[in-house]
Amino acid sequence: MITDTLEAVRNASYQLALIGPDTINRVLEAVADELLQHTDELLAANAEDLARMSPDDPKYDRLKLTAERLRGIAADTRRVAELPSPLDIVLDDRILPNGLHLQKVSVPFGVIGVIYEARPNVSFDVFSLCFKSGSACVLKGGSDADCSNRAIVRLIHEVLARFDIDPHTVELLPASREATTELLGAVGYIDVLIPRGGKQLIQYVRQHAAVPVIETGAGVCHTYFDAAGDLQKGTAIVCNAKTRRVSVCNALDCLLVHRARLADLPDLCAPLQESHVRIYADAEAFQALQGHYPDQLLEPAADDSFGTEFLDYKMAVRTVANVQEAAAHIRANGSKHSECIVTEETDTARYFSRVVDAACVYTNAPTSFTDGAQFGLGAEIGISTQKLHARGPMGLREMTTYKWLIEGNGQVRPR
Repeated sequence: MITDTLEAVRNASYQLALIGPDTINRVLEAVADELLQHTDELLAANAEDLARMSPDDPKYDRLKLTAERLRGIAADTRRVAELPSPLDIVLDDRILPNGLHLQKVSVPFGVIGVIYEARPNVSFDVFSLCFKSGSACVLKGGSDADCSNRAIVRLIHEVLARFDIDPHTVELLPASREATTELLGAVGYIDVLIPRGGKQLIQYVRQHAAVPVIETGAGVCHTYFDAAGDLQKGTAIVCNAKTRRVSVCNALDCLLVHRARLADLPDLCAPLQESHVRIYADAEAFQALQGHYPDQLLEPAADDSFGTEFLDYKMAVRTVANVQEAAAHIRANGSKHSECIVTEETDTARYFSRVVDAACVYTNAPTSFTDGAQFGLGAEIGISTQKLHARGPMGLREMTTYKWLIEGNGQVRPR
């Protein structure tokens, strides 16, 4: 059954090369229109999923759709339609001494599989990016979001059928472990597999997949407040990075503060009280915060306070002696996702930017900007933390591969 679905998606992918860019854009615009026209239906399906999850679950916010969020998804879909096609871009063009003309040209992957958890917005994002970049896609969502995902894919299928495009261009597999196992072993059907979710999901896919995987890693994100940091900037950056949306991978997990600035730590953390952020502080930071931050929200840090992706209103604080110690802490506890330094010292910022190994390294700006839409890429399919093929927010350009086109005039290779 699942094999039949995968074969149908593979066959649909061959037809995408024949669809012109104007038609692709009109389909995406139509999907955005239908999304807005069927907001009530999508929210009703999402409500069924939400009813099965506790509001206290960190994944609840990721699962939840609202009219405002749907409008944002529609806007992202339209932005993808407005972007230039990532296909048929000549990446290299040369004529060899023997007269052969070589061109390196961007092309679709073919079929992209995505395994994700309680994030129904991913269904729209993946379809729009894959369709615009000429690939079919196989979605494997979690059971938490199954009603939402099925309503979304049903809507997309209706639009594709209206344009006489094979609905198998996007398929949603059953929300079962058996479907996950089949997808991980779908050699010959899936060209690349992308997991989007927590650390456990990503590790499981990486360890068990027989098809190529692009790892979109969990985010253990740090902000280092340097001796030369501006307190006003730092306060705004820490608050935004921690509290804008705690359930996303670019949210702040650990604040590193230079020992010389411990007196400023209460002011740096003061806005976090409004969101009831629980702080796990090392001994020096705890002493600096005690009496200035609510006792019920302040705890001594434990060993596992550092290197944890909280996905909640929680944050660790550690005191460091210098930027070198901050970089060493990040090296030991980070996930190569997004890291930030707050400093007015150019040489210190340059050192941090060069030494810290992460997909995105910020100076005087919060890690919350790590997002495909914020980078001007339209929607994103994930944040890659690996170093092969793509790194950081993966937009349209990152959803293509390339091939060499060679034109000759009868040349043969000497023996």
